[in-house]
Amino acid sequence: MVEFWTSLPLFVQMLIKGLAVIGVIFPIAGASSMAERKVAAWIQNRPGPNRAIPFWFRWVPVIGPFLQRLGIFHLMSDGLKMLFKEDPLPGHVNKVYFILAPIVAVTLAFTTVAVVPFGAYLNRGGQVVPLMLANVDVGILAVFAVASLGVYALILAGWSANSKYPFLGSIRASAQLISYELSLTISVLPVFLWINIPGGDGTLSLARVVEFQSRAGFWGGLWFVFLMPVSALVFLVALFAETNRLPFDMAEGEPDLVGGFHTEYGAFKWALFFVAEYSHMLVGSAVFTLLFLGGWNPLPWISLAQFAGWLGLEGSPILVGTISIVIFLGKVLGVIFLFMWVRWTVPRFRYDQIMKLGWSGLLPLVIGNLIVYALAIALIQK
Repeated sequence: MVEFWTSLPLFVQMLIKGLAVIGVIFPIAGASSMAERKVAAWIQNRPGPNRAIPFWFRWVPVIGPFLQRLGIFHLMSDGLKMLFKEDPLPGHVNKVYFILAPIVAVTLAFTTVAVVPFGAYLNRGGQVVPLMLANVDVGILAVFAVASLGVYALILAGWSANSKYPFLGSIRASAQLISYELSLTISVLPVFLWINIPGGDGTLSLARVVEFQSRAGFWGGLWFVFLMPVSALVFLVALFAETNRLPFDMAEGEPDLVGGFHTEYGAFKWALFFVAEYSHMLVGSAVFTLLFLGGWNPLPWISLAQFAGWLGLEGSPILVGTISIVIFLGKVLGVIFLFMWVRWTVPRFRYDQIMKLGWSGLLPLVIGNLIVYALAIALIQK
């Protein structure tokens, strides 16, 4: 199987990988929007979406009513509605940039997926090989570089709309991104100071971070969320702000901006913005899992290789790879649930509170955290 894949032309490999990303991320983003409504209903003690059902399923006993109560068909109806609904193009907008904005948003969101490992398998030598589309040594840098460009989509959307509310939303988004991107970047520096030991190869690979949480010994198998809790907390809070999720959704605050940067959008173009938002949330949750929750390792001090050995699966790379993907996705879905839980629990901040938290709260905290860990790592490695 591996030999057949490597024998394919590079263009064919790239095409298959690109279609795989679209085929996986689009359904997950749609399912996340459905899950958001179910989580909101659960937190607010109400039924949630449970009415839609195609007529040919209505008479299927047991399965039809069960899927209806689960709300699965609402996901189908929403997708079809967004795809076939009339797509308005207001006459007062800058049409080229107005259409370009959602395309930029979803393209950048999908691009970041390429450098994020999502599982691993054991090769014939018993070594753990990460599963990822592009195995680059600057993984975290690539994620930050591409994800930070996503704000241009919001700025294009707000500016091209030629309307005050969307423009204010795009300005808020750019200011918020600058405020929290500093804290986000600095929060991961202690992690990479820890894994880049003197004499070793310098790396910014996300797979190497998971490898360092898979080693033997107390410090080797300890997940970084326990070893560096301040870094994990700041990264998570900044991630909320970077993905424009409540309580940091100033770019689309309904009470004061009607709908924010996407006020003038509708139908499929509007849906693309939300696919991009959920894709960013998915990638952000995956990166948090890799950096602080041990990646595809099932538990602290229990690596994937040990777990596969206990199950007697050392010679079954496909089974090991499947198990690692399930473990990894389970953690990612847990972080996504946290995103949704916070949205329906914590009220939206005021804009001045968000700026104060970013510059006066998180930034000094994360700089102090970096200094402490830099000194501690220097003393440990002496």
